[in-house]
Amino acid sequence: MHIITLIPGDGIGPEIIRETVRLIESTGADIKWEIKEAGNSAFLKHGDVLPYDVLESIKNNRVALKGPITTPVGDGFRSINVLLRKELDLYSNLRIIKNYKGVPSRYENIDLVIVRENTEDLYIGIEHMIGDDAAESIKIFTRKGCERIVRFAFDYARKENRKKVTAVHKANIMKMTDGMFLSIARTISKEYPEIQFEEMIVDAMCMKLVQSPEVYDVLVLPNLYGDIISDLCAGLVGGLGFAPGVNIGTEFAVFEAVHGSAPDIAGKNIANPTALILSAIQMLRFINEKESALKIENAMAAVLEEGKTVTRDIGGTATTSAYVDEIINHILEN
Repeated sequence: MHIITLIPGDGIGPEIIRETVRLIESTGADIKWEIKEAGNSAFLKHGDVLPYDVLESIKNNRVALKGPITTPVGDGFRSINVLLRKELDLYSNLRIIKNYKGVPSRYENIDLVIVRENTEDLYIGIEHMIGDDAAESIKIFTRKGCERIVRFAFDYARKENRKKVTAVHKANIMKMTDGMFLSIARTISKEYPEIQFEEMIVDAMCMKLVQSPEVYDVLVLPNLYGDIISDLCAGLVGGLGFAPGVNIGTEFAVFEAVHGSAPDIAGKNIANPTALILSAIQMLRFINEKESALKIENAMAAVLEEGKTVTRDIGGTATTSAYVDEIINHILEN
């Protein structure tokens, strides 16, 4: 049996978590859930946005499934996502970007993976004011951080039979930070002769992804560029509602919906749970419940392609629970 930490989150989080758990359980996956609160809901109850027992639960169970958590803009507490990545050293953020028939998109045949460094760069949060009229933020890259994220990307490509890794950078301007990242990528690429390696300046990468995203396979990026480009790529396949989020470290893994908590529609049973379902599919593969993962993905793809019982954000009228009911029906019929 797998014991997994379950964090419902804020806003629509509890309802899409509930429906995703119901879907997973319909496959017969051998999972026991340990429910923990984090974010605004935890703050209201415990005075802490990330209670100690949440981290302890993840450390004990090693795997967590998390709903969206509210992060204030400009003030308030720092992102819980950033805190979790830092405390658990979840150095790799994985986004699988893939088309599903029935989901509106300008593109076809997209199947690429974003591998984003998750713990360094400007997100390390070292910043300060210089007098009253200037602010400074420090960008930090380490050799260890660059090496392990690049190696993760190549190992992932080899394991998943991917053909190409593209290192994305701005080394033409930032010759020490991005320069080190690119140099390390070039060196490590030589250890994987069966995988094509290319390098791309980040602004050119944005243009190329809009022009011909179907030609890219695995992209490996520093933290800031990875954050921006992963959202850009989500937009190529229907938006953040169709983008799973995976955070992996040496010891722990957290699977999450990367979109916001949408408090304006919380409790209305109309949210699209697909991003969290896709994250759960990756979680099931990670814990070797591959049959359950395949059942869910095939059934979900069929429901999306039929387009009869889908949520309103993609042109349907179904509630969250009705959409999941339909996926479960497909699983039980097959």
